[in-house]
Amino acid sequence: MIDVSIAEQRLRLVQAGEVVADYPISTAKNGPGERNGSYCTPTGWHRIRAKIGAGLPIYSVFKARRPTGEIYRPELAQQYPQRDWILSRILWLGGLEPGKNRYGEVDSTWRYIYIHGTPDELMNGQPESHGCIRMANADVIALFDAVAVGCRVFIQG
Repeated sequence: MIDVSIAEQRLRLVQAGEVVADYPISTAKNGPGERNGSYCTPTGWHRIRAKIGAGLPIYSVFKARRPTGEIYRPELAQQYPQRDWILSRILWLGGLEPGKNRYGEVDSTWRYIYIHGTPDELMNGQPESHGCIRMANADVIALFDAVAVGCRVFIQG
C-alpha cells in the first residue's frame, strides 16, 4: 500500500507492514479536501486506477494523460510559465469511499487526482499543487515500477 501524509509532505510505500520507500512530496496548496473545484488533495482510501507512461523517458511531458512528445527542460518552462507540469509518470487515483472521495462532487477520479512527476526544482517540501501529489521524477518512476494497478492508497491530513 501507499501511505500519504499531507501534514508531513511524505509518501511511504509499505509492503508486509514495513516501510520500503519514503519520498518527499508536494500536495495541494489549498490543503486537504474532497470537493470538485477546491484544488485540494482528497483524503481517505483510494486505489491506483491506471498507470500511465511506462517506458517513456524521464521528464516526458503529459497533457490530459497523454504524452506530448516534449521532454521537460528549463527552456520549455520559460516558454510556458503558467503550465502545471505533469512529468515522467502518472498514477491516476480512484476514491474508494462513496460520498467522501467517490461519486458526485467529491469523486477523485473525475477530479483527475494523480501521483505524478513535477520539475525537480519545484520539489521544496511545500504544498504547492492544484490537488495532485507531486514527486521528483526519479522517485515517481521508482514508485510506478514498484506498484500495480489496484494498489491501495491512504491519504491522511
